[in-house]
This record gives sequence, structure tokens and C-alpha cells, in this order.
Amino acid sequence: MDVRELAANALAQNKKAAFLIGAAGAALLGLGYKYMRKPEKAVRVGVVSQLLIHPLKSGKAVSVCVAECQKVGLKSGELEDRHWLVVTEDGNMVTARQESRLVLVSLTFEGGCAVLNGPNMEELKFPISQPDNPIINCRVFSMDVQGRDCGDKVSHWFTSFLGAEKTFRLVHFEPQMKPRRPAEKEPLFPQSEEVVYPDIAPVMLLSEPSVKDLSSKLEQEVTVERFRPSIVISDCEPFDEDSWEEIQIGSVRLQRVMSCGRCVLTTVDPETGTITRKEPLDTLKSYRMCKPSEKHIYKTAPLFGQLLIVKQTGILQVGDEVYKITR
Repeated sequence: MDVRELAANALAQNKKAAFLIGAAGAALLGLGYKYMRKPEKAVRVGVVSQLLIHPLKSGKAVSVCVAECQKVGLKSGELEDRHWLVVTEDGNMVTARQESRLVLVSLTFEGGCAVLNGPNMEELKFPISQPDNPIINCRVFSMDVQGRDCGDKVSHWFTSFLGAEKTFRLVHFEPQMKPRRPAEKEPLFPQSEEVVYPDIAPVMLLSEPSVKDLSSKLEQEVTVERFRPSIVISDCEPFDEDSWEEIQIGSVRLQRVMSCGRCVLTTVDPETGTITRKEPLDTLKSYRMCKPSEKHIYKTAPLFGQLLIVKQTGILQVGDEVYKITR
């Protein structure tokens, strides 16, 4: 065997040895990761009793049996959660905090058209897609976001319905537009999270027993609709949802970011559109305040419901079991 053959054999043996060492190292790393990572445990904590989509911010909810849970919230056909927004002429958001009768407005969809309905108003249909209309720069809680203006007829409808001296316009968020980043308002949210027109989170979860617990302390009962959740849970104890840091519903994985601090919007009756600025907010403040260590987050707002982000998208259905994930 000449020198060249010896060198070739040595090189081949070295390559084989290197491959074996590399493979063994990778296996050890994988084994180490497997044992370092704590296994997940799923515990059943409830059942989905309602899925509510609010196409118009502060408008009526549409109850659905099945919904896609996307990164920016629930969707069912043309129904997309909080993708339509009433604004002033200079682009500032208008909600039921300022115009309480907005809760009486229904926005639905049929045959490529959006359909507006409200008490003592003629139904108004208009195209969902109006690409020739201008894009308006809007502000939701002082954060910039875009929206496609829906035209003068729609503007007249809202201005007439709300009966104010100012002019209102409706805008629609389209996929190519720039969304908002919740972390700009609340650092507890991951920097990568994006939302359209919700206050801050893509999903809000609330349990029916929590609402019943609150109602038991009031002179007049309240319903889930007053609190405008996306996902409603039953078959659990009041305020169990406070402790669900991560949950699995079907293929959907949701992670809690923070509790929902409540404001004067809870005092708007969803059936009449009247605002009292008193109950149930005052009662919530009597027993649902945050810990002293969290006052810098929630300030004087009572806590009711949980704000979630979507870690894994998928399909949600009424009747789905809810599992709390622990490690």
C-alpha cells in the first residue's frame, strides 16, 4: 500500500469517526433537551358555551357555532372580530364610551355586501370592497392604524343614528393595512403581537359562572354580552379563568397575558343603549380589584375576564372542551 492509499484510508476513517461523534453528540443533545423540557399536563377546566364575534367595534355581537381563531381574533366567513370602526372626521375612534347607542348597531354580511341595522333606521347595504375609497389614518387609544373609508352614505347613516352634531364615518381594516402593536400601550404583550381595532388583545375570555357571581350581587342581573368577550366558558367555578395561564381548545393554543381591566363601557345596557356610569362597575370595584403590586398595571380598574394571545391558530366550536396546560 503506497503513501497515497494510506492517506486516503486515514482520511476515510477520520470522516467516519467524525460522523459517529457528531451523531452521538446530536443524540445526546436531543436526549438532554427531552429531559430538560418538562412534559405538559392537560387538565379539563370547562366547555366553550359561546363564540361571539363583534365585527363593529362597540357594535352588536354575532353568536356563531364555529369560528376560525386567527392571530388577530375570531373569524367566521365575512365576520371578522373588530375589523370595522366608527371614527370622527379627523380619524379618532368612537366607541360606546362616547356614543352609548353604538351597542344597538348590527353589522352583518351577505352577498359581498355589508348590512347595517339599528332601531328606527332603514337597513343600509354597501359593498364590502370599495378600493377606490380613500384610506384614512385613524387612532385607537392614540395608536395609529389604518382603515378604508366606507363612503358618504354610510357616514350619513351613522351621523343620523347617533343624532350628534358632529359627523361620523365608518372605516374597514383590510389585510394589506398596517395593524397596531399592543406592546406600544402595554409592555406585558410580546413585541411581535398585532391587533386591528380591539382595545388591546385579539381574544378576551370570560366564564358564565363569573357573570352569574356578579349578577348575584346586583339588583338587576347582567348578561355576558355586556362584557363583550370573544370566548365564553361554562362548566367551571366563578373566576377559575383567572388562573388559566395557557389553555388548549381543540387545535387552538391560547396564552394569558393579563386580566381585563374594566371601564365605564360595562355600564352600557346592550339592550337599550343607555349608560348609567354606575353599575355593574361600582360592584366590580367592591371585590375585583388587583393586588397592590399590580396597581401600576391596572390602576383603579376592576378585573373581569382574561386577555389572551393566540399561540396556535385553528378552529373553535361551541361544545369544545377547554384544557388548562401546566408543565
